[in-house]
Amino acid sequence: MSHFTTMTTQLTDPDALRAALADVGYGEVELHDTPQPLYGYQGDVRSDRAHVIVRRAHIGRASNDIGFLHQDDGHYRAVISEYDRRKHDDRWLAHLTARHAYHVTTGTLAAQGFALTEETTERDGTVRMVLRRFQ
Repeated sequence: MSHFTTMTTQLTDPDALRAALADVGYGEVELHDTPQPLYGYQGDVRSDRAHVIVRRAHIGRASNDIGFLHQDDGHYRAVISEYDRRKHDDRWLAHLTARHAYHVTTGTLAAQGFALTEETTERDGTVRMVLRRFQ
């Protein structure tokens, strides 16, 4: 049975987190107002809980649920088993964080009246956006 580990993140917006998880291949994401239990690879209920959950069925047969627990400071703490940390490591979490930032940024700018007119992605993962504000 894998032990769940937790990692502090810079993730703050649940909708942007859901979109970022979809960007990295997890379209089936649960959002909860109260933390729900996570399940281990054998379907056993774990003591760990999360507000944002990717269920193991969408990750792999031998995987555990992956969760994100909302903290008092507004950030989400990633809850990932030792087994799943092999695939969902610091590099994966950095990519997820970058996609989260992208969705937060585009949402904020759209709310301020900007429209995304051009986007390019560089080899190093840098995203360049051209925005215009229409009056």
